[in-house]
Amino acid sequence: MKKLKVAIIGAGSTYTPELIEGMIMRKQSLPITHLALMDIDETKLEVVGNLSERMIDNSKLDIDVLQTKDLDEALMDADFVLAQIRVGKLAARVLDEQIPLKYGFIGQETTGIGGFFKALRTIPVMMDIAKRMEQLCPDAWLINFSNPSGILAEALQNHTKIKTVGLCNVPINMFSEVHEGLGEEGLDIEYLGLNHLSYITGIKKGDKDLFPQVLEQGFNGKGMKNIPVKGFSTNLIQTIEAIPSPYLEYFYFREEKLEHLRHEEKCRGEVCMDIEESLLELYKKQTIKTKPKELESRGGARYSEAAISLVDSIYNDTKDIHVVNVRNQGALSFMEDDDVVEMACVVGKDAVKPIAIPGFDNDHVKEMMQCVKAYERHTIKAALTGSDAEAMKALLIHPLVGDYQKAYDCYEEMKQAHKKYLSQFQ
Repeated sequence: MKKLKVAIIGAGSTYTPELIEGMIMRKQSLPITHLALMDIDETKLEVVGNLSERMIDNSKLDIDVLQTKDLDEALMDADFVLAQIRVGKLAARVLDEQIPLKYGFIGQETTGIGGFFKALRTIPVMMDIAKRMEQLCPDAWLINFSNPSGILAEALQNHTKIKTVGLCNVPINMFSEVHEGLGEEGLDIEYLGLNHLSYITGIKKGDKDLFPQVLEQGFNGKGMKNIPVKGFSTNLIQTIEAIPSPYLEYFYFREEKLEHLRHEEKCRGEVCMDIEESLLELYKKQTIKTKPKELESRGGARYSEAAISLVDSIYNDTKDIHVVNVRNQGALSFMEDDDVVEMACVVGKDAVKPIAIPGFDNDHVKEMMQCVKAYERHTIKAALTGSDAEAMKALLIHPLVGDYQKAYDCYEEMKQAHKKYLSQFQ
């Protein structure tokens, strides 16, 4: 059998059983022979790695599993690298969520000043992984769903030589909610934006345009488990002529979200710590040999479907359509060609090509994308160079920050709090 090696970087994550389940479900089309599970946290790696091995054995799969703390050992001769890292672990996320509240800013792990600092910590580590891939597995694909996924995709695709795409479970969940909400199957859904700043801007079934009906009646999905959801009013949807992703509640209901976060007993990072601790205890049980249902509470639903189906499409050159984060390549006329966008793409073994949307005319969506993309560009420059000026330019542009003095003071405190992971600024 031809060797097919998959490496999971950050395999100590409690999400890993999602990926293992996806591999098991696609064992006929994705004949994996070698699986490398790598993490710097030896304790979590052993617990999650052992559960992964039990799941594989229980499914009668003949896969050679390696558990390692050595990045190079994991990457050597890999065909696919799946990255799900969290630099600073959940303790850093808690700081990202709590410190901004003192300055009147929303604390969130992927957007605003919290997401900004997660990007500063994560970009250098992802760049290092990519550079090791250039040496050890130059033909491999890196599929990253570490957050903030879109910014990381922009950094990796414009500053390294590897083949890589960014992935998120928001699109697949939104599509599922539209099909369920409308009671229809086989819909043609137009979706575009940036990661965690995305919209559904069209819905058709065959030749029938269903979107005017949706705009007239309004539409609300279930949101995400890790976001306290209010939902979007019919008036808002009609105003922007689009269905926003759940993360846009932070933009459109800024003050309400801020007040909610201020009065929470625990921030989401602390809740995730509790969930993670209970999951790891559950994973230790030798009787557990399949993905525990309790994992759904962690907020990573359908990652296996999104990630492993993407691997399948690349490996088998299916030319299937997936929504991923890739360079625009002319698909959207109002964005630069090298801007990474989140939209439907044709996926094959050699390329991931976005499907062009000619004549796109929703000015609100265009302007939101252009604004936040400018923030992302400055963020990447700051992360790569350690420039305080670039960092402040990014924060002054971001719709959830803006105020110079508060941004500067918060930035300085957070930079000190995360000093251990921000060597580029020292």
